[in-house]
Amino acid sequence: MPTVGCLCYKAFAEPKPACAQCPSNTIAIMNNETTSSLIRPIYAAFVGLDWGDEKHALSLCAAGSNAVERASLEQTPEALAQWANALHARFPDGKIAVALEQSRGALLSGLLQYEHLVAYPVNPKSLARFREALHPSRAKDDPVDADLLLDLLVKHRDHLRPWQPDTVATRQLALLSEQRRHFVDQRTALTNELLSHLKAIFPQAPELVGADLASPLATDFLKKWPTLQAVQPVKPAVLRKFYYGHNSRSEEFISRRLRLVKEAVALTDDVALLAAHSLAIQTLAGQLAALRPFIDQHEDQIQQLFAAHPDAALFESLPGAGPALAPRLLVALGTDRGRFPDALSVSCYSGIAPVVEKSGKTQYWVHLRWHCPKFLRQTWHEFAKCSLKSSLWARAYYDELRKRTNHQEAVRKIAYKWQRIVWRLWQERQPYDEARYLRSLQKKGIKIYAHLTLPITLDGE
Repeated sequence: MPTVGCLCYKAFAEPKPACAQCPSNTIAIMNNETTSSLIRPIYAAFVGLDWGDEKHALSLCAAGSNAVERASLEQTPEALAQWANALHARFPDGKIAVALEQSRGALLSGLLQYEHLVAYPVNPKSLARFREALHPSRAKDDPVDADLLLDLLVKHRDHLRPWQPDTVATRQLALLSEQRRHFVDQRTALTNELLSHLKAIFPQAPELVGADLASPLATDFLKKWPTLQAVQPVKPAVLRKFYYGHNSRSEEFISRRLRLVKEAVALTDDVALLAAHSLAIQTLAGQLAALRPFIDQHEDQIQQLFAAHPDAALFESLPGAGPALAPRLLVALGTDRGRFPDALSVSCYSGIAPVVEKSGKTQYWVHLRWHCPKFLRQTWHEFAKCSLKSSLWARAYYDELRKRTNHQEAVRKIAYKWQRIVWRLWQERQPYDEARYLRSLQKKGIKIYAHLTLPITLDGE
């Protein structure tokens, strides 16, 4: 058997099969020959397209020719359609490969509408390094970048992958999940800013409205009464009615809050501070109130799409995934089973597998994979952390790792193990079974799992 090695695995103590799609451009060595798992398709022409806010720079080379045709393209859908149709008329019998620096965005979406155009996204960092290698002066110009993209496409296409969009439902689920997280982060930022203003003039507010300053009770309260001076003259019956109207009906909580309003002492009576901070508090409370229904809409659509997805049961079975992480894990792998030929390709693409650097007599330097989809890496880290509460083996492995490493490194290694498990389940279209996995670990005689009690399953196993 030929020996195949991949640098991505050297940090894990044992050699593994090489990843043909590894973003670190690791090359598999088989019988001392460079191999590629991709067969080059035949194209009628090649295009390097450097995106611009107003105009795109184009460099075109027909197959079998060395002549490069340069042009510019207006940043409008009409100009893009006219250019694409002209290419189809000029090369009616073949497809055209187009290299560009976008892996998502308006330009890529526009190109995907035309079946005769095949997009090859290029990492902007890769293009920048390629430019610097050929032009050490670091001079930069759009036509030059278009030529470099064309050069990469023609001469180094084996290192690029054509864009293959997933199903409509999966892509929509992916976009909604990222957007939801973006708006949740915005809510967190607004909440932290609101808390800082409350600490300046109204530190008693969190006790009166609860710890969640983004809740309907909190935002409605602070829009009406942004200062202690504003709420103290209000009659207890009015406050009691307000709390009841927001489903806060615990007599203990209401009595304590009414007593706090009566007995509290204002932090400051400075009119300047009260006027400025109270307006900021009302503004932030209004923004949080306006943001809330749209986050709810995102979550509703995510749940509807996820429930209808054929792989939903698989990702719902993962311990600790929950309604937020299960859809994110689904789109992390997608529906195309050929996209990731092995678990290593998932680890490399998501940034969970580390990078090893060595030069001459320099020792190995193992470090985080810097260039990867950050939201995707975050998804696997968060899932690994959440699984500690629901998975016996994950908790045991984490406790063992913490004896010799820090929390983040332990979570990353658990995420790496989860990726191997989830990839196998994804390939076989089978839900996760904790008891089955624990039995396999105990049969292998691994000490840290020997004492774990098998969970009781519905079928009595």
